[in-house]
Amino acid sequence: MAIMAKKVQPAKTAAIEEAKKILSEYKSYIFIDYRGMTVEQITKLRDKLRDQDAQLKVFKNNFAKVAFNEMKVENVADYLTGPTAIALVKEEANEPAKTLFEFAKDAPNLVVKGALVENEVYDQAKIEAFSKLPGKKQLIAMLMSAINGPARKLAGTLQAYVEKLEKEGASA
Repeated sequence: MAIMAKKVQPAKTAAIEEAKKILSEYKSYIFIDYRGMTVEQITKLRDKLRDQDAQLKVFKNNFAKVAFNEMKVENVADYLTGPTAIALVKEEANEPAKTLFEFAKDAPNLVVKGALVENEVYDQAKIEAFSKLPGKKQLIAMLMSAINGPARKLAGTLQAYVEKLEKEGASA
């Protein structure tokens, strides 16, 4: 639970409102511990996430807790302890999650704490399993290729039959 002061300073209120504004623009959040990472590693990670329409932001934990509470998002306070960065995701969260786990292989200081994926809280094991699943676009491509295969065979068979009839018609 976030600590609320009796007299809140205007600068803190503004920072909380800014955090809430930024957080409300995204559907999923992946919480990571970045303690011990170099600036170069964090920059590389930000670039990789940016390629997937995701962003890596660092908020003061207390401000983020208050912002999530005001957004009616619960059960994320456990992840907002210690140095925490949040990967903000607008669309599919499994590709950025996959990127984070792959990046953690090269940067062992990176620890994925958990996630909030479209209002469902994932612990570390669940988000890791989620990252191994194919994304929505990949699933659609797999479905389309499964549908397209038999249709292509049917079209090829019909074309061969038409060519056979034309060949027989030309010789008759």
